[in-house]
Amino acid sequence: MKSHVLNEMPVPQRHGLLLGAIGPRPIAFASTMDAQGRPNLAPFSFFNCFGSNPPTVIFSPARRGRDNTTKHTYHNVKAVPEVVINVVNYGMVQQANVASAEFPEGVSEFGKAGFTPIASERIKPFRVKESPVQMECVVKQVIETGDQGAAGNLIICEVLVMHVDESVLNERGTIDPRKIDLVGRMGGHWYCRANGDALFELPQPAAHIGVGFDALPADVRNSRVLTGNDLGQLANCPTLPDETSVNEYKLTELTDTFIALQGKPAELVSALHLRAQQLLHEGKTEEAWLTLLTFNDR
Repeated sequence: MKSHVLNEMPVPQRHGLLLGAIGPRPIAFASTMDAQGRPNLAPFSFFNCFGSNPPTVIFSPARRGRDNTTKHTYHNVKAVPEVVINVVNYGMVQQANVASAEFPEGVSEFGKAGFTPIASERIKPFRVKESPVQMECVVKQVIETGDQGAAGNLIICEVLVMHVDESVLNERGTIDPRKIDLVGRMGGHWYCRANGDALFELPQPAAHIGVGFDALPADVRNSRVLTGNDLGQLANCPTLPDETSVNEYKLTELTDTFIALQGKPAELVSALHLRAQQLLHEGKTEEAWLTLLTFNDR
């Protein structure tokens, strides 16, 4: 590991390290309005949700690193403390990128990027029609983290109304990640797309407590085949199969393996671990546990 003391590094290098490591970052496509009523639209990847009661989102139009100037969005929310946070999906990412350019004050990025402004219900700034989710927000607080180039300006917002395109909903009425097709920022000029094979489900331990790594048999915990992710999947199971189930599985599914590798414990362990790993990758955690527990030389 190479260690970096950030306050001893040039700001651009420090910035690159942080953005390369912290990602993908969701994009807040922020629609604001200046004191003269002129619209502004700009994307920011320093953005996330920080609570749902009250519903709170925060984004940061940071000070420019090269010359320490501040952005139109920052000035607009100080003058008119309201903002629409529009999410960015793959179908609009190229247009949103156009809006990231530093157009002169008063120029509408809606027109420059080809987006359609539609009226909000509770606030003054416009929504982006093309965005699948639009959040009307009031600005509760602005926190300046510093006064030098690249310092953040945290815009703390409360979401009043969310507008959700029905085409991204599933049969339960919740947002389907496979339909909304969101994009996120990585380091440099890189983006990522939350779609297809990039999406995966991971059961959360909130509903149960897993057995933990310390419950794994030594040969499993020290496996040369199973990865940390494999072990984590095993450790997240709330209970282990009982001895009767293990013996039945051994007789019905693994007899040939045990006969073929009789007297060869190292090869047997490797074969069982490879089989268990394949089962884990198929989401068959219980069968993976049954496979691993058939080896009883512990």
